[in-house]
Amino acid sequence: MFEKLRQAFTAVAKAARERKISGRELDELLSEFEISLIESDVAQQVAEELIQEVKKKLSGASIERSDDPALFVKESIRGVLEEVFAKAGSVDLFRRIEEKKSSGEPFVILFLGINGSGKTTTVAKLASILKERGISVVSAAGDTHRPGAIEQLTEHAERLGMKVVSQRYGADAAAVGRDGYLYAKAHHVEVLLIDTAGRMQTNQNLMEEMAKIVRVVTPDFKVFVADSLTGNDAVSQAELFSKYTGFDGVILTKADADAKGGAGLSIVYSTQKPILFLGMGQGYKDLKPFDRQSFIDSLLEN
Repeated sequence: MFEKLRQAFTAVAKAARERKISGRELDELLSEFEISLIESDVAQQVAEELIQEVKKKLSGASIERSDDPALFVKESIRGVLEEVFAKAGSVDLFRRIEEKKSSGEPFVILFLGINGSGKTTTVAKLASILKERGISVVSAAGDTHRPGAIEQLTEHAERLGMKVVSQRYGADAAAVGRDGYLYAKAHHVEVLLIDTAGRMQTNQNLMEEMAKIVRVVTPDFKVFVADSLTGNDAVSQAELFSKYTGFDGVILTKADADAKGGAGLSIVYSTQKPILFLGMGQGYKDLKPFDRQSFIDSLLEN
């Protein structure tokens, strides 16, 4: 997982041991590093800006003869990465849910993303985690566009013992979300998970429909579900979804199959929103909390 990105970071540190960290040698080193980042699915603009941040830390710095240049470069890069993730902040979703319990209102989570990103399966995975924690859950089948979407969510719900609120295909997705909220409140269900139709960020009508869902439902938390295998496209998707919805966090799906790893880093950098979970398979337990420190450490190991 993320092996290509890890190799890019390892390679620049190794190269630093063989060159001077100044002048033309530094420019050449960072130019090669930028190319490696782009090849690892880091968006070009993000790669360029990351390189500039690293260069600021390295330029003019003095390295004692006893110091290891590779270690010096690694720590400079670590500092840049930690700043990127610090700007995105962190979210304890379970704590937020607990905090709202006393209000007597359901905690509403809205799932957003493009076609095929894995939203419906992710809804089921998060429902499973919540139920294991003793938190009551209901879902709303807000994907009223894709044939089979309601049945897919219903099948997951039956396996998990979860109620699904739904209407017919073609129904107003905002109305479905509202029905889900009213059901959850009336039955004292603690969390409402709202699935939505996938939509391309280039389709303005669908993006505006999604903005309407946000206005009508007023969710407590908006999750952008991103397919890590979409590479550079994930950044433009995230930026447009952020513009229309102001989502609060990211779940990165298919991370177990992602050998490059740049998409997640690019999304965090460009939107300043945290990654909450990584989808690591098709099972209900295959949703793993994202640990940013472990992620940074893994990129800089060796």
